[in-house]
Amino acid sequence: MARFFISFFCVALLLSCNSTKDVLVSTSSSEASPLKASTFSASNPTYWQQHVDYKMDIDMDVNTYQYKGKQQLIYTNNSPDVLNRVFYHLYFNAFQPGSEMDVRSRTISDPDSRVKDRISKLKPDEIGYIKVHSLKQNGTVLKHETVGTVLEVDLAKPIQPGESVTFDMVFDAQVPVQIRRSGRNNKEGVALSMAQWYPKLAEYDFEGWHTDPYIGREFHGVWGDFDVKLTIDKNYVVGGTGYLQNPNNIGHGYETGPVKPTNKSKVTWHFIAPNVHDFTWAADPDYIHDTLQVPNGPLLHFLYKSTMPKEKLNNWKKLQPKAQELMEFYSANIGQYPYKQYSIIQGGDGGMEYGMCTLIVGEGEFNGLFGVTAHEMAHSWFQFLLATNELTNYWMDEGFTEYFGNLAESEIFNRPFENPTKQVYDTYFYYAKSGTEQPQTTHADRFHFNRSSSISAYYKGYVFLNQLAYVIGQENQKETIKAYFKKWGFKHPTPNDFIRVAEKVSGLELDWYLNDWTRTTNTIDYGVKSIDDNTITLERIGLMPMPIDIKVTYSDGSSEDYYIPLRMMRGEKPTSATIIKDWAWAYPTYTFEAAKAVKSVEIDPKGMMADINKDNNKK
Repeated sequence: MARFFISFFCVALLLSCNSTKDVLVSTSSSEASPLKASTFSASNPTYWQQHVDYKMDIDMDVNTYQYKGKQQLIYTNNSPDVLNRVFYHLYFNAFQPGSEMDVRSRTISDPDSRVKDRISKLKPDEIGYIKVHSLKQNGTVLKHETVGTVLEVDLAKPIQPGESVTFDMVFDAQVPVQIRRSGRNNKEGVALSMAQWYPKLAEYDFEGWHTDPYIGREFHGVWGDFDVKLTIDKNYVVGGTGYLQNPNNIGHGYETGPVKPTNKSKVTWHFIAPNVHDFTWAADPDYIHDTLQVPNGPLLHFLYKSTMPKEKLNNWKKLQPKAQELMEFYSANIGQYPYKQYSIIQGGDGGMEYGMCTLIVGEGEFNGLFGVTAHEMAHSWFQFLLATNELTNYWMDEGFTEYFGNLAESEIFNRPFENPTKQVYDTYFYYAKSGTEQPQTTHADRFHFNRSSSISAYYKGYVFLNQLAYVIGQENQKETIKAYFKKWGFKHPTPNDFIRVAEKVSGLELDWYLNDWTRTTNTIDYGVKSIDDNTITLERIGLMPMPIDIKVTYSDGSSEDYYIPLRMMRGEKPTSATIIKDWAWAYPTYTFEAAKAVKSVEIDPKGMMADINKDNNKK
């Protein structure tokens, strides 16, 4: 989802800022599948994940914004369970008056500014829908019922563990006027932004089926391969997930040789997308298509409207070398990007990440264009490759993405990383003191306020990762990120999976950190209680435990750094400070003697700990 550009002083406006995520463009030529995630992990033999392969033939009418589809998918049940039912997401059905998305937007106190009551006002030829006309399991007709944005399917025969079955579906659909993430004819004039556009099989994992209605937040999908044929007006340029198989039939900058002329009014674009969990595309007759090859990396595609003012077109040209720098930064600091292409597409609504691509707003100032690209590209790692459930573990993708987006921007433009980080911490402090905070385990659609969901995801998630460097050491934090990607790429990691990687890298016990930060609203507050000559007494006021960094300035003008380990960590982070006895959480105070007479004491002088009351940190 698109990053937020907010200050601490305008954080109250955040409630209407839950912006969308992005999609990608296609590259010419067929490519072998990237690194495949094994069904079972050698280091965790109990882990499993489902697999689905899609084949779709889509015929789009650009005049009526309706399309007809045939879908065949092969679903492999890698679970140890017998499945008696399956479910599909029909996301476009959310864009109808009276839908759950519509009603929630009209009843929450701080609705998304892009939605508000717009869905309730859509006319029949403006709504979105997906209508399933027939569905078969291995040739047998199935009973199915559309319930809001979910298709409930009774199977003709249960799917046994290890069994693969074939589902054949015929459907038609209508593209809604763009409200959020997907739709037609948005405010920037993009004809088709096609995200969440096809009947998508729901995920089944160790928690069971994930059949959440589409109310406003995000997604969880099954890993698999996509083979998509899209027939559309020949004047339209298409970009999205997957590798284009027939570039010389298409042109529009994709061709690798002479373009084969056609007298037909439509052409068929054929895409193959290996090992992804979603498929997205956008199309417009006015798209410019540029490419840039990243050395030892993917081919970058840029699709943006030629009808923008000249200064906006120049912004897209300026963006291209910076996008290469972003790709190189993320590959170096998280893990090598595994696909052969990545596409940055003007979709006209915020920004949203998808397989091999993103859809972003295209007409803002350069800093905004770069910022949303930095954020959405980072999502290619956090959520797309590390495919967390965005409805329950949203902070793992949004928070980590926001952190790396700011880190990359600071590196590329030689700006202090501390500046955006302080703003993030200030936003979290506002939230923690607001009386509206809910635990990060709250389902993304169940927050009282949109602003709470947004701050919890982007900012509290960011603080979690930045503060982890304080807890285990900066180098251990960096190594944890790389080890996390190496172990959990192309899988569905949970918060516990991440913290276990951090424990193995650091050698420290960190369950307390995950628990207090994400599963409670406990806050950190430590203070300097008293100084008596060389005797220092500290106090823990908040409920959340932490190890403590201290800077002691002596009366003679010299200073010394001390480190107080947290007993329940069962160890210490790497540090050059003087390590003294550990502090057990249950003890509200801690006293120690410094080397000589003390002038002043400061807790956490670098400001990496999210202590909600800084006033008592120094005496």
